[in-house]
Amino acid sequence: MDTMRAAQFDAYGGPEVLHVATVDRPRAGTGEVLVRVEAASVNPHDLLTRSGTLKLVSGRKFPLGTGLDFAGVVVDPAPDTGIEVGAKVWGSVSAMKSHVTGAMAEYVVVTADRVGPRPPGLTAPEAAAFVVAGTTAIRALQDVAALKPGEKVLIRGAAGAVGLVAVRIAVSLGASVTTLSSNRDLELLRELGADRVLDYRTTRPDEIDRQDVILDTAGTDLLAFRRRLTRRGRMVTIAFTSATAFAAIGTSAVFGPRRIRAFSSDAKRDLLDRLGEFVTTGVLRPDVAATYGIDDIVAAHVAQKSGGARGKHVVVLTDLDEN
Repeated sequence: MDTMRAAQFDAYGGPEVLHVATVDRPRAGTGEVLVRVEAASVNPHDLLTRSGTLKLVSGRKFPLGTGLDFAGVVVDPAPDTGIEVGAKVWGSVSAMKSHVTGAMAEYVVVTADRVGPRPPGLTAPEAAAFVVAGTTAIRALQDVAALKPGEKVLIRGAAGAVGLVAVRIAVSLGASVTTLSSNRDLELLRELGADRVLDYRTTRPDEIDRQDVILDTAGTDLLAFRRRLTRRGRMVTIAFTSATAFAAIGTSAVFGPRRIRAFSSDAKRDLLDRLGEFVTTGVLRPDVAATYGIDDIVAAHVAQKSGGARGKHVVVLTDLDEN
């Protein structure tokens, strides 16, 4: 069998546990496609998996791979998928399964419903940067919170990868947008159309107006922010890995429809197509903070952990000049 290079780790720990291994290239089975990965982005989920925070999902059988979302070219589709060789796609591997190789590999096999046509005009790094962040924001605002035109929405962590997408989508939906971010990002968020931009370091929850929707990406002070909801308000968090966050979510169940809702996005074809519409209509544009080679996977994880970047850290796995 042919081989490929893939980023893996043999024990839970810090970024230093990552290494690049030569492994067997996977083969597509029934309903699957083999994709030559051009680029893949680093997500908070990758750090949580690598550190062992999500070991109940990933288990203790090593080696394990890293990376969820990717952009690439289909090289071997199963006949029953209806996907052609050479199709330029974006997609993701499942976050709810452990993977010997993830998206940070030269090739990846996924089921056909986990890829979609890459929007024209996006480079591979730009497309890879969008998948998880974009589909998470769409599901949070449109599906879980059901944000409506004219409603007031607060976005915490608005300058992060999900937050930047969420601000643009909320503005496009006709919502009145308030953001919480660091002081250095306030002007950027104004430019994106936010109506009120606040520094999270100097703004207490009780200083914020009542909101119809709160999208939380921080996972802290959840109950305090929940109290800023209107009578029919909805709060959604995507940061619920700490014991404190779990406790807050559970406690909030007594408030029924005004409870804190949590979910883990799964970027399948429907969400990918909806994300593509936002891209092709100009609502969304890519946010790539930096690109790395696969041999720099440790540096990419360190940069993700450090935070403060506007956009995603993307690993390029193919010489894009060849495309």
